[in-house]
Amino acid sequence: MHFPVAGWSLAVAADVTGLWLGEAAWGWSGGLLAVGCAMAPIAMLAGMIELPRVPEGAPMTDAWLHMGGMLTAFTFFTARLFLRLDHWQALAPDTASLMLDAGGSVALVVGGWFGGRLVYGHGVGRDAPE
Repeated sequence: MHFPVAGWSLAVAADVTGLWLGEAAWGWSGGLLAVGCAMAPIAMLAGMIELPRVPEGAPMTDAWLHMGGMLTAFTFFTARLFLRLDHWQALAPDTASLMLDAGGSVALVVGGWFGGRLVYGHGVGRDAPE
């Protein structure tokens, strides 16, 4: 799960930094987006495998909110990846792509918050103490 989060976060940072530094910065964004989008289905599969172990009630509610946030982030960043390509050549960030970056970032933070609550608040995915 760390690869999609890192890839997407660094891609947004590269796009924003690229506003000042140009292609030297935003040129990295496409590859980072591709890594994040390619690794996300693996992270999603791991979450689906863990889902039956989530207790009902508040933990399951947090699990659904986590999944919704991360699926939304995946959608935004995948759209961003394809928007930035022209015949497989990276394009400079424009207003629409920066808006997708912003939406994906918000969804990533919200999904991450609920994922943190699952692990650190409800103990989901952690080994039981011996």
